[in-house]
Amino acid sequence: MSADRLTDIDIERILLELEVLPEYEDQISLQGVEGQKDDLYGTGFLHLIEHTEQDFTVPLFDMPYTNSIMEQLGMTRTRVMRMPEKSCYSYHKDQTKRIHIPLVTNDKCLFIIDDIVYRYPADGNYYVADT
Repeated sequence: MSADRLTDIDIERILLELEVLPEYEDQISLQGVEGQKDDLYGTGFLHLIEHTEQDFTVPLFDMPYTNSIMEQLGMTRTRVMRMPEKSCYSYHKDQTKRIHIPLVTNDKCLFIIDDIVYRYPADGNYYVADT
């Protein structure tokens, strides 16, 4: 299965595997750097750490299905994010394209990229966002 043809991601299976994660507030890293075991390393601003996006390839948790999805899609520096209700990220530009796999969402959640509104449902697909 190639990355550009992956569809029908089993959201429920990922959610079950995520239950192994330690408590976290807004985000937690699923991949680290070789020799680095901190699940918060790599969250936040990349310019504040000594590694690049591509250095974050080592799965940090025993989640076989989720880890296989990250590998199939060639994902690096993968994180699980929680957004509180009625909140948003500030308008920003990421250094690289981002793959989003919505796990829990609603029709009020949206991305605005280049003045276009995108809604990514939790429907078993992944979405590439280039901010």
